[in-house]
Amino acid sequence: MNTVAMAYEDLIARFVRWAQTEDNIRAALVIGSRARTDHPADEWSDLDVIILANDPEPYWAAADWLPHIGVPWLTFIEPLHDGRGFERRVLFEGGLDVDFVPSPVEVFRRMLDTGLLPDVADLLHRGVRFLVDKEGFAARLAGISAARLSYQPPTEAEFLNLVHDFWYHTVWTAKKLRRGELWTAKLCCDGYLKQLLRRMLEWHTRARRGESTDTWMNGRFLEEWADARAVAALPAIFAHYDAPDVWRALLATMDLFHWLALETAEALAYMYPSIGEMHATQTVRSVTEHAVQP
Repeated sequence: MNTVAMAYEDLIARFVRWAQTEDNIRAALVIGSRARTDHPADEWSDLDVIILANDPEPYWAAADWLPHIGVPWLTFIEPLHDGRGFERRVLFEGGLDVDFVPSPVEVFRRMLDTGLLPDVADLLHRGVRFLVDKEGFAARLAGISAARLSYQPPTEAEFLNLVHDFWYHTVWTAKKLRRGELWTAKLCCDGYLKQLLRRMLEWHTRARRGESTDTWMNGRFLEEWADARAVAALPAIFAHYDAPDVWRALLATMDLFHWLALETAEALAYMYPSIGEMHATQTVRSVTEHAVQP
């Protein structure tokens, strides 16, 4: 075990000793790379800890409990992706990076009774390590089928909605860029449009390589599972903070999305809004006519 791994294990041991004395905390578990065997942790990995508590608020609303675990250098809270709470992120002494996710234990109890939510099931399927378990959750979880939930491809309506969303925002980006709102245009080009592109990459991969292909989440290990042609195109689709380069990156992003979406539609036997794409593309190019060309 390397020194970084040992430092995290020491921190975990201190957390466990403290959590065992907190009656409010009913369970705590490690998820992510430090709990899985597929793409396991390396020296750069952080530590993700879910705290299941009767009342989770004290653990995200305040930081006075952190010294029981280590010396915090930095700490802040961040909204959870589902908007139903916060996580407390901490950089401890030695550069140890920990994400604590305090959650209501009652919600977890209910899921064990009625069925895990798809994102929770996928997360736990990849690996979980109980640190504290005052209610026997580990045994109950082991009794639930470990099989990954079957992948559900997008419906045609979901597919078309994303495609329309993408092409609409190419025009929106071009207009912002033409107006001189470089910050806003770049954020959309290299932020929002890229998130839509990532989703299409996931759909394209599963549609072409099979539904059992693991596309992970949020682009993790994308270089391993995405189409090699798309991976080769990625360096050209991001821009410098420079108007001509954002124009160039926008057009490159449009080109990549175009063939990914077309091939996905063909594989899924879905309609494709070619006329809408054509009008959006023509509009983007017309907006560039009087702008600085890439």
